[in-house]
Amino acid sequence: MFDIGDKIVYPMHGAGIIEGIEEKEILGEKKKYFIMKMPMGEMKVMVPMDNIEDIGIREVISLEELEQVLAVLGDDKTKMPQNWNRRFRANMDKIKSGDIFEIASVVRNLLIRDREKGLSTGERKMLNNAKQMLVSEIVLAKEIDEIQADELIEDIVK
Repeated sequence: MFDIGDKIVYPMHGAGIIEGIEEKEILGEKKKYFIMKMPMGEMKVMVPMDNIEDIGIREVISLEELEQVLAVLGDDKTKMPQNWNRRFRANMDKIKSGDIFEIASVVRNLLIRDREKGLSTGERKMLNNAKQMLVSEIVLAKEIDEIQADELIEDIVK
């Protein structure tokens, strides 16, 4: 279980720090929630405590794992479907997994594709969302700011 002050990742939202625990009544049912502060945008997210395993909540990666993520970003792009619809679905599945290595591969592939051919509006939004998730975790793992984390990603992706 997690405690106040822990750095966690909420799949599809990104990484944050648990600031508190609150009990809320929603639709007549009382539940406890972690209050997670995101490092970017001063946003706070309520994470239901009763099903954190089902949601896929996990700890922020270690510095050693961060090195592996940076290696993924520096790799050559992987083969992606030419059909944008299939590519979009495959990338969305990777992002939904919450796996930081999968998210890093999506960011790398879409950044490279953007530089080579440009992205559709949907893929640009996907890139921005995946990159924000990646940046939020790098910010907390490496204890740097958002701009430094973004520059780190841009510098590593060839």
